[in-house]
Amino acid sequence: MKRYFLQTFGCQMNVHDSRRIVEALDDYGYQATHDAGTADLIIFNTCSVRDKAEHKLVSAVGALRSLKKKRADLIIAVAGCMAQQYGEALLKKIDFIDLVIGPDNIVELPCLVARVKQAARPLVRTVFDLDDPSFLRARAAPRGNRVAEYVTIMKGCNERCAFCIVPTTRGSERYRRADEIIDEIRQLVEGGIREVTLLGQTVNSWYDPDQKEKREKFAFAYLLRRIALEVPKLIRLRYTSPHPGYLTPALITAHAELDLLPWHLHLPVQSGSDRMLKRMVRRYSRNSYLEKTQALLKARPGLTFSTDFIVGFPGETEDDFQQTLSLVREVGFVTAFAFKYSPRPNTPALKLGDPVPESVKNQRLERLFELLEAQQSAHNKSLVGTKTRVLLEKANLKDINSYSGRSHRHEIVHVEVPAGIDFNGRLVEVMIERANRHSLIGSLTGNEIATRAASNGVLISSPDETSEQTHNSEAMV
Repeated sequence: MKRYFLQTFGCQMNVHDSRRIVEALDDYGYQATHDAGTADLIIFNTCSVRDKAEHKLVSAVGALRSLKKKRADLIIAVAGCMAQQYGEALLKKIDFIDLVIGPDNIVELPCLVARVKQAARPLVRTVFDLDDPSFLRARAAPRGNRVAEYVTIMKGCNERCAFCIVPTTRGSERYRRADEIIDEIRQLVEGGIREVTLLGQTVNSWYDPDQKEKREKFAFAYLLRRIALEVPKLIRLRYTSPHPGYLTPALITAHAELDLLPWHLHLPVQSGSDRMLKRMVRRYSRNSYLEKTQALLKARPGLTFSTDFIVGFPGETEDDFQQTLSLVREVGFVTAFAFKYSPRPNTPALKLGDPVPESVKNQRLERLFELLEAQQSAHNKSLVGTKTRVLLEKANLKDINSYSGRSHRHEIVHVEVPAGIDFNGRLVEVMIERANRHSLIGSLTGNEIATRAASNGVLISSPDETSEQTHNSEAMV
């Protein structure tokens, strides 16, 4: 039996790609192992958005040098964005790698491994499918007890933000046909999936390529409505990561009218300073961002927000950073991914100069985290004593009578359940009893326990929405 070891670095798109790698290798008779020392094939699926991910890869691969010397038949492959970025140069950077494969070539992985073994020499395959794009498709039957799955609806990016390497590693935007997307989601739901997250670098810039002449009509909000109508058994539909520039009135209205869209949106902003947003080439202003978040709150009262921040972008002053802190307070972000700026090859930001000292970056990042932590703590405490809907995703390893899941606002919730019943994939009503730093503790309501057997994974007793307060604050997960 051929064995493989897979390690993933990066975002949801990398996780999605790794799941498809697993499925491709399964088809060719490979078996997963958690011990790299016993593997015949070792794959690193990589990110290159920040230099930290690259350092992790170099360290992880470097640790295998001695193993490679002992086992000449071992194949080491690097896939994903870093593979696409460096291509042939990666073979010089790490001279014992056997295979370098880009994101658009993942489906070819088993065949490329066979070619490497036959030729006994390294191989590079990093070709974009620009003319005839194809999309990795999740299997209809979920692996294990997974109740949530990613579905790619587009890839690549046309935005060309000054700091971003994605256009280099993922190419220009390509869009998937609506019929294909809906067919994949329908099959996933029939196989047991309860929640789907639509993926794309700027996911809400999607439109149906079959309707290119009517792009505005057949845009992202149209897709959400079709999914809601044609896949009625789907419980939740998320999407990430949207760009504020494509947050249209039609999309805001969809949030008001479609119940399967959760009361939470991750909307990257990067900075609260107009000067920084202009230098970053983000193509929106602080005011326009605020107007759109306020419109969403009006459309769906109680909606919460998370975001992305870059701290220490070239030229960022203390005043610029203070504007970021004030935006955090004004929007009331519940969670955020925040990172220090790191220069990336072939990006416009390299020409800006005026780097922010590392010590200043560290200090600003710490202050940002402190504010976000405080807001999340206050938000979590405000939920104690309220009811919420939770999609249970997995039993906790240390306590089989405790499940974890996400609320309809995306908070992590731990729930005690009766013994002897599989609650995986069930949407339940929960009373929040305690608030932890980054999660909530609750119990099933009496109504939920009484109706759990008949619910078939869907809530029967509707939660008391009047007990849901309107919250404009949360913080770091």
